[in-house]
Amino acid sequence: QVQLVESGGGLVQPGGSLRLSCAASGFTLHDYAIGWFRQAPGKEREGFSCISSSDGSTYYVDSVKGRFTMSRDHGKNTVYLQLNSLKPEDTAVYYCATRRKRLCRSKADEYDYWGQGTQVTVSS
Repeated sequence: QVQLVESGGGLVQPGGSLRLSCAASGFTLHDYAIGWFRQAPGKEREGFSCISSSDGSTYYVDSVKGRFTMSRDHGKNTVYLQLNSLKPEDTAVYYCATRRKRLCRSKADEYDYWGQGTQVTVSS
């Protein structure tokens, strides 16, 4: 059974950092790509980062490029998202998801399994 569990969210001041984790079970990171999405109140779910399973290539949208970094630990079957230089507009519920394919896609409806989400709040 495929499961994803996020952790690591919280309240942080502007300019601060957080590290989110996405622990996977029921498959290995060699099998499927993992995407990160976020959803702010009143807004659509936005895909902003992904790591492919084939070669570990990572992709970022421009709004987070240079500030957010994805990595993975095969031994722990866990993907990490390092969030640096956080801004108030980064406030959202953050989700990881898998689409049971090796390659990344950006749209939420192309992903089959989702974690429960973790809240990130950036505020002074």
